[in-house]
Parts: sequence; structure tokens; C-alpha cells
Amino acid sequence: MTTTESPTEKPSGLDLSWVDPDVRPQDDLFAHVNGRWLATHEIPDDRSQDGAFRVLRDRAEDQVHEIVEECASSAEPGTEARKVGDLYRSFMDVERAEELGTAPLRPLLDEIYAATDRAALATVLGRRQREGRAALFGEFIATDLKDSSRYLVNLNQAGLGLPDESYYGDEGDPEIRTKYVEHLQRLAELVGLAAPERVAEQVMDLETALADASWDRVLNRDAEKTYTLMTRDELRAAAPGFDWAEWESALGVPAHAYDEVIVRQPSFVTAAGELWAGRPLEQWQAWLALTVAGSCAEFLSADLVEADFDFFGRTLSGTPELRERWKRGVSLVEGALGEAVAKIYVERHFPPHAKERITELVDNIVEAYRRSISTLDWMSPATRERAQDKLGKFTPKVGYPEKWKDYSDLQIDPADLLGNAGRAAEWRHDFEYAKLGGPVDHDEWLMTPQTVNAYYHPRLNEIVFPAAILQPPFFDPDADDAANYGGIGAVIGHEIGHGFDDQGSRYDGDGNLTDWWEAADRTEFESRAKMLIDQYDGLSPAGLPDHKVNGSLTVGENIGDLGGLTISLKAYGIAHEGSEPPVIDGLTGEQRVLFGWAQVWRAVTRDAEAIRRLTTDPHSPPDLRCNAVVTNLDTFHEAFGVTEDDGLYTDPDRRVRIW
Repeated sequence: MTTTESPTEKPSGLDLSWVDPDVRPQDDLFAHVNGRWLATHEIPDDRSQDGAFRVLRDRAEDQVHEIVEECASSAEPGTEARKVGDLYRSFMDVERAEELGTAPLRPLLDEIYAATDRAALATVLGRRQREGRAALFGEFIATDLKDSSRYLVNLNQAGLGLPDESYYGDEGDPEIRTKYVEHLQRLAELVGLAAPERVAEQVMDLETALADASWDRVLNRDAEKTYTLMTRDELRAAAPGFDWAEWESALGVPAHAYDEVIVRQPSFVTAAGELWAGRPLEQWQAWLALTVAGSCAEFLSADLVEADFDFFGRTLSGTPELRERWKRGVSLVEGALGEAVAKIYVERHFPPHAKERITELVDNIVEAYRRSISTLDWMSPATRERAQDKLGKFTPKVGYPEKWKDYSDLQIDPADLLGNAGRAAEWRHDFEYAKLGGPVDHDEWLMTPQTVNAYYHPRLNEIVFPAAILQPPFFDPDADDAANYGGIGAVIGHEIGHGFDDQGSRYDGDGNLTDWWEAADRTEFESRAKMLIDQYDGLSPAGLPDHKVNGSLTVGENIGDLGGLTISLKAYGIAHEGSEPPVIDGLTGEQRVLFGWAQVWRAVTRDAEAIRRLTTDPHSPPDLRCNAVVTNLDTFHEAFGVTEDDGLYTDPDRRVRIW
């Protein structure tokens, strides 16, 4: 490969100090770009994974920590900043938490055991659910999949203490199940329940029955199958054994809230209703008591905090040490008063010129998609036209929302940590239900600006990029374009790509679940998606050869990754139309885009966490998010001269090309 150096005033945006010269990019791009880091980096004891995303999250966490500390020490009484400070102070008051022990929890447990029948217990369940402490049927408010102009309640399966239903069956790890029962028994002992061993066994037995009725993660990805519109009467008829009226009343929701509801897993609702009516009241009390105790553990004394972390941190994720208390306090504030913090965060840490540069990047990515769709040889003109219509209706949101949430109704008491957590959950619950019957709020953000992430919302047809992800190594407004296109550019392309993945492609430009594809085009798309599923099904993350990726679970994210990088490379070309990109550090522009892609997935993961994610995470492992994508790209093969003898070579007729 012959290159000619060109002078440049901008830094490359790449950290080449971690490149492993002993690994060729043609064999393993991920290990070549990140090899020295992978070989030497030790995961901090309070984490199950560490990497490029974590660098940004650490930076944002430190910045938010500084803000909440200032709010705690100097905010004026009666201000929103004072609420931030008081909530943080309530969490940091370790002395009071130890002094109180389980006393704040006791009234919640007493109310459970005071219930003399299922109707009374349903009332208690509804109250605890509004406080975010338990759920048999999860509920959330979202636009109607088939009428995006209105909000509806969505009912979701819930009730499990382990990450998902697969942990309870034969395919799950029996050692995990044994340790979970031991954890439940320990929790019962700590909160003073009678016969803790029996209580733990009752809970495991009931959760196993709920797991048997639960849908798996692959089925739950199907937008059509998880859409059943029911009236209140139809919902109650589907599960006549459950005390709906008492539960609904205790939730404190508007009278019309359940006139119509989307039931995502109807068979689960029916089965759970039968279990509610058929299992002993004592067993349901045990389940609710330990569910509530587990959800409250992090806000109580150290013995409960440690017991909770010992199982969910050490056992499930392989994380040796609990995060420092201030970090957990920051997380609490973020969840409860995120946009109050965001106002200060954006003012301090998101310069206006960054928004201008990222907006230009978004425009080029959208234009690249437009050009790509217009030339797709596998899609008919009719479907291409509708795809262009959807693309034209995309709404990008960059940095921060145009309007902020109003927390004036949320009461925070610096001496009542558990109460603060419950009231914050109630505020969120009531905020969501207040949307029902009103116009759809297109200005709302579902992430705070200080969150290191991004998302595509199919029901609103919008892509959202919070300020915190718009930083190196994903984005540097002062660096050369190539690394930015390989980093945040590919993320932007990925999120737009979700609008055209196996599920997002079922929504039209207005966010309605409707079939806008010609039948032959849908068949061809699914054939290409199946090729990608088959590719990933045979892959294992580095160091875990006996554990495989679930191609069906991850196909949406894999389509997003493949489309994201493909389109970002095209957008980079658009940005440099009429000029030759410079060679920097011996790398051509396209090579630097691909290096940038490999750089953002730099990560190491503990084995227990990697195995857990293979079961529950719709994203592929980091090394595969890099390599399994580039091996499908003609541009990668050309940029690095990849041949049949190289590890990442894929025959042209086996390369998956979608967008």
C-alpha cells in the first residue's frame, strides 16, 4: 500500500499509541487498532466492562459529580438546584442509613402481610408499583404503534428477579439459580421475615412459573406480535383471576387510562392471572415482600447494600467491588432529577460550535442514505420512494432538548432517602400518565444530555444524540473528519439505520406500524437479514469459544452497525467531494474512518458479564461489532488490500449488503 503524506493542521483524532504492529488489520482490525490496550488494561474492580464508552461516561460522571456537590453545598433553598443537592445529601448520609437500618422498609413489608386477601394485596402491589418497587405487569406510556398521534398504556410481562426467563429454565446455569435462592434467603433474614428459607423457596417457585409463561427476548423484538389492543373489559376477561380494579385504583392513574391498552404478551397476562388466583396468598406475599426489599436495598444500611451487590454484582456480572458511594449517589440524582442537572451540564460542557459541526455531520449522513436508497438494485422503485419519504421525515435532535422537565411538584427531604426514591418514582409515573389524552410531545427527550448513548425512536421517527457522547473518541470538533465519521458518524448512521432494520422498517415516516413495502422487497430484505443472522450465529467473543452470539437476538443492532458504517463511509466521501482527503500518520482517509470505528469499540469485559450479555443484550460483543461488520464491506477490503489469505476476508458473494 503506497501513500503520500499531506500536511494537515488538524489532529487525526486517533490514538495510535495502542496499535499492535504484530497484528495485521487484514486479520483482525479490532486487535490491530486496540491490541496494546487490550493486553495491558485492567478492568477497575467496580466494573464488569471497561472501554471507550466508559471513558466518556467517567468524564460525564465526574462533571455531574462536581455539579451535584456544588448544589449540595451552596444551592439556595427553594430552587431546583437545592432539590438536586438535597437528594444527593440524603444518599451520602451513611451515618443516618446505618442508624435507621431496615426501619424505613418495615411499614412497606407490614402492609404486605396485613393484606388478608388477594384484592387487598393487589392494592398494595399497585402502591408499590407506583413507587417503582415491584411489578407483576410492567406499564409504560408510549404512542400507539398503529396511530402515532395518541398515547396509550402498554402492559409488559414482569415479576422476575433474575435478568430474564432463560435463567430459570434448563438452558440456564443451575449454579446461578442456587445462588439466587441463597441470596433470597439472605435478604429475607436481613429484613426480618419469618422462615427465610421457606420464603426464598416460595419466591423461586413462583418466579419460575412466571418465567415459564414469559416470552423470550427474540419474540419480544417482534413489533407485530407484541401488539394486542384491548379494552378494559377485554383485559379483565383475559385474566379474570387478577384483581384489576384494586390494582388500577392503587396506581393512582386517570380514570380513562385503561379504557384501551396495548398488551405486549397476552399469554403472559392470562398465565399470570391464573397464578394470582391459584397460588396461595402467602406465596404472593413472600414474592412481593422480597421484590420490594430487593428494590429498596441500595437505599438502606450497608448489610443490605452488600447482600444486593454480592449477588447482582459479583455473581451475575463478575464485578469484584461495589462502586464508590458518590458514584451511586450521582446515579440516583441522574435518574430522579436528570434534566435539572442537565441545564447546568449543557451550559458548562457543550460548546455551540460542537452542535454546528455535528449538525453538518448528520446532514451528510442523511444525504448518504438518500443517495444509497436511490441506487439500491434489490429494491423496487415503489418501496424506494416510500423509504425516501421516511428518511425525509427523520427528526434529528442534537445536544439537549428545547424545553426542560418541571420538577416543582417533586418533594425531596434530605433526611428521607428511601422516601425520596419512592417519591421520585411516583413523579415519573404520574408524569407519564399525564400524557394520556393529550397531544404527542415531540420535544421530549428520553435520555438526558449527560448520558453517553444515542437512540432511534421508531414511533416518533427521531434520532437523538445527547451532548455527552459528542466528545472524543467519538467526536472531536477540532479533529480531522475521518475519525469523526468512523466514530460518531457511524453511530449516527447506526441510529438512522434502526429506522430500516428488521423491526424499524415496519414503521412508516409518521411512526405508525404499517406495511409500506412491496412483498418482493420485504422478502429480499429478510433474506439479506437472514444472511447476517447466520453469520453472527457462528461467532464467539474473544476468549469464550464455547459461547456463541444469538444472531436472531442481535440482528437489529447488527443491521444498524452494518448500515451505520457503510453509510458513514459514503458520507465521508460526500464531505470530501471534489478534493482528496489528506494522508495523516500514514493512513488514508478511508483507513482512518475504519480505525475510528475500531477505536470506539475498544473494550474488555469480564467473562461472567460477557456470558450474561450474550443471553440478554441485543448488541454483539465489542470485538465483533468491529470485525464482523468490516468483513462485509468492499471498502474495507480495498482500503487495506485484504486478500483470500487474510483473516477478515469474505468472498464478495457472501458479503451482506443492505443499505
